[in-house]
Amino acid sequence: MAKIENGRKSADSRSIRTISSSHMDDESSLGSDSEINGFTNDRHTDKYGFIGGAQQYSEESAQDVPPEVLRQREVKWLDMLSNWDKWMVKRHKKVRLRCQKGIPPSLRGRAWLYLSGGKVKREQNRGKFEVGYVLSCSVCFLLCGSVVDSLVLFQELDSQAGDPKELDVIEKDLHRQFPFHEMFVSRGGHGQQDLFRVLKAYTLYRPEEGYCQAQAPIAAVLLMHMPAEDAFWGLVQICEKYLPGYYSAGLEAIQLDGEILYALTRRVSPLVYRHLEKHKMEPILYMTEWFMCAFSRTLPWASVLRVWDMFLCDGVKIIFRVGLVLLKCMLGTREKLKACQGQYETMELLRAIEPRYMQEGFLVREVLEVPVSERDVEREHHVQLKRWRKNRGELHCKSPPRMHGARAIMASEPPSRQDLRQNPTIIVESPLPPPQPTPQLKKGEKSKEEKSKKKGSMKKAPTVMEIPNPYPLAGDPQRDPQLPLRDPQLPLRDPQLPLRDPQLPLRDPVPTLRNSTVQQPLVNDTPLPNTPEDSPPPHQPTLNDQSLLTVSPLQKSTQSLSSIEADQDTYL
Repeated sequence: MAKIENGRKSADSRSIRTISSSHMDDESSLGSDSEINGFTNDRHTDKYGFIGGAQQYSEESAQDVPPEVLRQREVKWLDMLSNWDKWMVKRHKKVRLRCQKGIPPSLRGRAWLYLSGGKVKREQNRGKFEVGYVLSCSVCFLLCGSVVDSLVLFQELDSQAGDPKELDVIEKDLHRQFPFHEMFVSRGGHGQQDLFRVLKAYTLYRPEEGYCQAQAPIAAVLLMHMPAEDAFWGLVQICEKYLPGYYSAGLEAIQLDGEILYALTRRVSPLVYRHLEKHKMEPILYMTEWFMCAFSRTLPWASVLRVWDMFLCDGVKIIFRVGLVLLKCMLGTREKLKACQGQYETMELLRAIEPRYMQEGFLVREVLEVPVSERDVEREHHVQLKRWRKNRGELHCKSPPRMHGARAIMASEPPSRQDLRQNPTIIVESPLPPPQPTPQLKKGEKSKEEKSKKKGSMKKAPTVMEIPNPYPLAGDPQRDPQLPLRDPQLPLRDPQLPLRDPQLPLRDPVPTLRNSTVQQPLVNDTPLPNTPEDSPPPHQPTLNDQSLLTVSPLQKSTQSLSSIEADQDTYL
């Protein structure tokens, strides 16, 4: 029978463990569970998926980006993700600037996976699983105090049973994670099932660390933007690279970072530091939830996303900056300190931060202006670690060194091009037949196409016989008399064509004396060069001339054409 919880019907009161054991071929975390509880008819869901609560979207807490600007940013981010290694090595400042402006919502999940190194981690462990990995991890931890880094597959961890004690604690925390978000509003819904799987897989991946309650909101934020497998590797990177030791037993790392925050407050805001010191306010009292949950349960959701964009790019210094901004805004003036006369009033003030200080635009601008760098954090870390060892001894949990941002993570584990290759989300089968595989050739052997191409290139081109002009002009070069005038195999002329135009007269009807002086044609009223004016004209052959009977047919045609031209000149 369905139970009534928080004023709404629970769709399923079964254990998450029972549901997840019988699931779940679908790897997607997408989908709404709010319809099960009847929220779609009664309440409005904002653009982030919240149906209520303090983190629901409002125009006062967020700033909207124009659609045309958003499209331009999407194109830029797609180019960066396609050439991620080159951008991170050569143009990291540009990547940082674009993270500060905000990652486009449509690409935020993919960008987070690239920034954190989860994409590379997933590809390196895809399809490879060492048998008995969980047992070997436990044995290695007992023997040498550390876990041997081994290849592991999320699906294999998901199929493991897990520690019953850890699973009981995880199951009790599921309904506390963003209860006003449509993914997690339903007990036993898709969001809670994926959250259970991710947290259980991490307890198997790091059995010496186990489960910490602060890991649940971190994993839930990741699940809102990516599938369960990607969220698992993102959680691994945050726990091991960005916030190492935060979720181990004893919480020594978070206490050490609290002392670092306290020291940085002295330099950034001395007034706040003196007030906290006066009332003996330990940093662990107010900064634990801020740092361990990366402000995911403190700020409005638009501000959470902008802080995470910068946090995954530049590392933990962003978390320190946000904490310093909130302390300075709430306790940075004497008027506000007058209302905080003790420790209790100060704690109440820090728990109820004014919305104007958490507004997206204001908070991001203030965070970028805080003068705290990676070097400052590391310097204070060494100072506080030395003081810790002096007062309390050695740390019980030896966590790996902290990586300050995406560039440091990539430098520590250089990826290959195959690891950064983007896998298509939609695969369409081509109607064309698949190409035939090319046969493998032995060393030094050439394919048939290369042989035919080489053989064809060795063939000589056919020689073109040059036919000389039978009627050379004065300016043409002299030909070799030994060469034949024409190809004897070619016909002299087309026998079907007439020898001459029958309409033209055969000769000039007016006879001219052979010895008479003929006036030479003038060009621009000037005699031709090298031609004396009183020289006799050349001999004009006629049809009655006996010399035509002894010449060749080609010479006959040449002389007949010459006579026709002469007759035409005379006629004109």
